[in-house]
Amino acid sequence: MRILGIDPGLLSTGFGVVDAEGGQLSYVASGTIKTSHIDSHLLPERLKVLFDGIGEVIARYEPDVAVCEIVFVNVDPQATLKLGQARGACLTALVARGLPVSEYTALQLKKAVVGYGKASKSQVQEMVKRLLQLPGLPGPDAADALGLTITHAQVSRSTLALSRVAALNARVSAAYKAGRNY
Repeated sequence: MRILGIDPGLLSTGFGVVDAEGGQLSYVASGTIKTSHIDSHLLPERLKVLFDGIGEVIARYEPDVAVCEIVFVNVDPQATLKLGQARGACLTALVARGLPVSEYTALQLKKAVVGYGKASKSQVQEMVKRLLQLPGLPGPDAADALGLTITHAQVSRSTLALSRVAALNARVSAAYKAGRNY
C-alpha cells in the first residue's frame, strides 16, 4: 500500500509518501508545497497552489490512500480560519482524485511515532529519520507528513488484525450459541 501523508499549512504544506507492506515501511518521497511567494492578501491564489501541488504529487507518486492531519483551534482565530481553508483545499485535492482519506491528530501522530503525545518537532523529525532509515533529517513539515504515513500504516495493521479476531470471535460465539464448541 502506498500512503500519501499531508501536513496542511497555508505557507508550507508538507507531504510524504511511504510504501507499507506488512510491518515494513519504505520511504518514497517527501517535501513541501510553498505559497510564501504569493502575496498574503491573495488567499484564493494560495489555496489554488496547494490544490494543484497536491494534484501533482498524486499524479507523480500514485498513492493508494491518503492521510491528513486534523487541525485544532489556535490562539488567533483569523490564523485558524486560514489554516482551515488550507486544510480544506488539501482534502478537496485528495478526494477530487479519488483517494480514500484518513485523518489523525498531532497527538495521535506523536504517540505513534515518538511514543509521547507532547513530543517536540525535533523529536518527531529524529524518529521519522530512524524509522524510515533516512540519511538526514526531513524538514519539519515533511517529517509531520511522513509521521502521518507511519501512523496510518500502524493503525491499518492493527485494524486488519482486529477485524480478523472479530471474525473469529463471531464464528466461535455463534458456535457456542448453537451448542457446539471447538
